[in-house]
Amino acid sequence: MRRNETADGLETLDDLLTRLGGISPKRVRLRPAPGTATERDVLRILDREKRKYELVEGTLVEKLMGAKESFVAVQIVLLLGIWNQSHSDLGMILGEAGTLRFLKGLVRIPDVSFTRWDRLPGGRVPAEPIPELSPDLAVEVLSPGNTRAEMARKLKEYFLSGVRAVWFVDPAARTVRVYSSPDDVTAFAEGDTLTGGDVLPGFRLPVSRLFEKLPDEPARPGRKKKSR
Repeated sequence: MRRNETADGLETLDDLLTRLGGISPKRVRLRPAPGTATERDVLRILDREKRKYELVEGTLVEKLMGAKESFVAVQIVLLLGIWNQSHSDLGMILGEAGTLRFLKGLVRIPDVSFTRWDRLPGGRVPAEPIPELSPDLAVEVLSPGNTRAEMARKLKEYFLSGVRAVWFVDPAARTVRVYSSPDDVTAFAEGDTLTGGDVLPGFRLPVSRLFEKLPDEPARPGRKKKSR
């Protein structure tokens, strides 16, 4: 092994960022060094700095969320809560601080998750700060810093760990993409009604309700129209 080559074959920071999904280097924490971080580091930084990091292959990747994305996530939590209570309290709903161990060495923080009580020990909320748990539903509210490759990686990880459904909520496009597998997706736009399928029986939500309070997206720069 060459002196500058890491044990897992990565040689440069660019190699690492590519593996993580082409994310910004600003989101990668260098102390502890990539490849050496643990769940203790996730909890230590959260306690001392109030910053949320996911753990991916021993690397700490910051979980970013702005006010707009947080607002949408909270709306989903509230609406899921109403549905849950109307269906005799079927499961546990976690928000954007619900840190979970999906696989060995993989800690992710879905913006919203739902897990049926009958899949939880004793039917109660886990006592561990980072429980080993694959929820029935994982929801990601997309932020400007999320890349397509990063979300594709997350999608595969979620289903590999046993998640039954994944929602990608895009405030910019005002759409919700519902995955029942990495390759099986249904897109819902503002004029559609999102349903919960087998995972959330009886759940129905007009997609427009998630985005109606958001500011209009700024117009993208383009060519000026020619005067007639």
